[in-house]
Amino acid sequence: MTSDSRPHPFRDSVQDVETAHRLPDTPQTRSPSYRLAFADTDFLTREELRPVRLQLELLKPQMVLDERGIRSTVVLFGGARIPAPERASGARTPGLAALAPYYEEARRFAHAVTERSLQTYGREWVICTGGGPGVMEAGNRGAEEAGGQSIGLNIVLPHEQAPNPYVTPDLSFNFHYFAIRKMHFLMRAAAVCVFPGGFGTLDEMFEALTLIQTKRMKPVPFILFGRAFWEKVINWQALVEAGTISPQDLDLFTMVETAEEALAVMGEVA
Repeated sequence: MTSDSRPHPFRDSVQDVETAHRLPDTPQTRSPSYRLAFADTDFLTREELRPVRLQLELLKPQMVLDERGIRSTVVLFGGARIPAPERASGARTPGLAALAPYYEEARRFAHAVTERSLQTYGREWVICTGGGPGVMEAGNRGAEEAGGQSIGLNIVLPHEQAPNPYVTPDLSFNFHYFAIRKMHFLMRAAAVCVFPGGFGTLDEMFEALTLIQTKRMKPVPFILFGRAFWEKVINWQALVEAGTISPQDLDLFTMVETAEEALAVMGEVA
């Protein structure tokens, strides 16, 4: 039996990495070509290794979530710039200040969802956000205040972005590839809730809707918070009138204003 408890007779990779660090210092051992391939950061970040990196980003969070027994999530998308109500006076625009109530709705919604998740010992209906500020922070915050866990799927951006402090630390992930991150948002999704936001929120929303529309993903409760916002920024009826979507495509989502309304929508299909 090896040190990692796997039932095979072979020496494990961790042991060899440790041994490699203790090798005599010679021109040969200092050469980059002599490094173990899987422990060679310079090698793993080469252009040709992109397929391997894509696979690793898919596999690592999947393994961690499987090991934690997390079977389903409730995904919250929404603007990183939307302030908490107590910080609304310092918002960069009046429009953002006006959207501050949705921070509180996301927080209340996540709190209620997590209370239900706790009844499954944190295996079902686990709150999952992008791990950043704004609506994402509100979701993770509500989950923590309910005494439960939550997931944060962060991504490396040109400007520094640390995970918000409410993400469960060992469920906080960091990504290089937007595409793999978006896969993880939806792989376990039992419901998708979209709050007002910008380009990133619109991107996530429309990709998920497209997957459901084209039957590449099973339908799940798809809830948009803030009718006035969504009807102002997107002319849904114009898409129908133009024939670019079908009238029944508008049935793929439901608009709500409050956490209670969202929970009722989810309850109808739970």
